[in-house]
Amino acid sequence: MKIAIDTEKRTISCGEGPTARTIPLFSREGFEIVSDLWVKVGWNEKYSYTFTWLGRPIIQLPEDMVRTQEVLFRLSPDVIIETGVAHGGSLIYYASLCRLMGKGRVIGVDIEIKKKNRAAIESHPLAGSITLIEGNSVDPATVAQVGSLIKPGERVLVLLDSCHTRAHVAAELEAYHGFVTPGSYIVATDGIMQDLADVPAGQPGWETDNPQTAALDFAADHPDFIPEQPAWLFDESNGLTRGVTYWPGAWLRRRASDE
Repeated sequence: MKIAIDTEKRTISCGEGPTARTIPLFSREGFEIVSDLWVKVGWNEKYSYTFTWLGRPIIQLPEDMVRTQEVLFRLSPDVIIETGVAHGGSLIYYASLCRLMGKGRVIGVDIEIKKKNRAAIESHPLAGSITLIEGNSVDPATVAQVGSLIKPGERVLVLLDSCHTRAHVAAELEAYHGFVTPGSYIVATDGIMQDLADVPAGQPGWETDNPQTAALDFAADHPDFIPEQPAWLFDESNGLTRGVTYWPGAWLRRRASDE
């Protein structure tokens, strides 16, 4: 789609020919168009690879982290499971929130945890709140090991951030959704891949081979899970309805027992 921004007229023109339209730049729709384009260009330029949390690279869009914090504060889970460890920044982030809230611990799962990353995580001041498990996230033995660390009655939230193919995310959803407690979430991160098929660093197949598609497939087959972007806890915007995220369609809430 062709987009032209005129800062003097304060307009955005979208499309060409009979389908072209012009909207105010300073509007909800204008913000969404600019944000979508910013996200795509920023992803291509590896913008998210410029942040750390308490010393460890986090490789996430800041808004996704803040929104996740809102959910964690509201739910106050006992256990946060994350597949995909990388440098460990997100594990440290979740562990720091648990420490601040006075409750919770983190389990990180990865098929390979590099020695330098393991050493950095295990020597971190928050290491006591983190358990690392090395193994294929969908291997039954790995899943069983994760399950053995969850006590009866504990509230659990799961984030899937390892291999992002549709097939692997689908397998992770099947493997881990049973740990999610009613009212909590399983999160299939990085659904933005669906919108990155046409960027220089993207791949055409991502239009269908992505976590968002896997999450929608899963929800269709599991009616006890609802695709639901968590509500903002504070909103004095001018009518904004969606955030700036790498995780569209990611959040699947397990229905509460009384729903």
